[in-house]
Amino acid sequence: MNTPPNALSYHRPAASQIFEFVRNAIISMKLMPGQLISETALAQEFGVSRTPVREALIKLNNIGFIEVLPQRGTYVSKLSMEKILEARFIREALEISVVSQLAANSDDSLRNEVVLACEKIITEQKNAVKANDSLTFQLLDDEFHQTLAKFVPYPRVGHLIESEKAHMDRIRNLSFNLSDQYKRVITQHAAILNAIKIGAVEKSIQSMSLHMQDVFNILKLIPQEHPEYFTDDKNN
Repeated sequence: MNTPPNALSYHRPAASQIFEFVRNAIISMKLMPGQLISETALAQEFGVSRTPVREALIKLNNIGFIEVLPQRGTYVSKLSMEKILEARFIREALEISVVSQLAANSDDSLRNEVVLACEKIITEQKNAVKANDSLTFQLLDDEFHQTLAKFVPYPRVGHLIESEKAHMDRIRNLSFNLSDQYKRVITQHAAILNAIKIGAVEKSIQSMSLHMQDVFNILKLIPQEHPEYFTDDKNN
């Protein structure tokens, strides 16, 4: 793993910063499924003792991102379709609730604000497609869904969506190289936004459900292409 780009901040616990750095490296596939993680090497990279590194690794183990094998070491957890299915189920329920509530909102000015914010993101997504910039496209995809969540009166919703999709994000980093997926995502985002704009609750639900199903249909192809990254859930 590359050396962290910035020194640790003195204003936040070292363990939290190391946790975030390693978590992001796992999600972005900079640390690959099954890859060995050295506690000593991480401590050297961050210039800290092994104590905050150990605390960070315990948190990563608790969320299923790493596994500790006795007498063998600490490894990045392989991808689990069981966890991905669970994450997709929870995320879809939350996302559908978000768009249906936005579409049902009688405040036209709020719906217009949602539309303006998300239309800007869709425009930037189109630019990312033209530039063949998959990383920017993915960040904008996250921003689109987080922006929708910000407009419902429940502050924890965005955090819950972000938390539950972490396992999906790992496999998604393998899937965004598939041809034509970019354009489908943009078309689906536009359909979701149009349903909110005109206040069509059922249409918003259908559009988000289709979007989630299409994403999952793509994700299901990945184990066939990269079986080495996946664990056999039946044996766990």
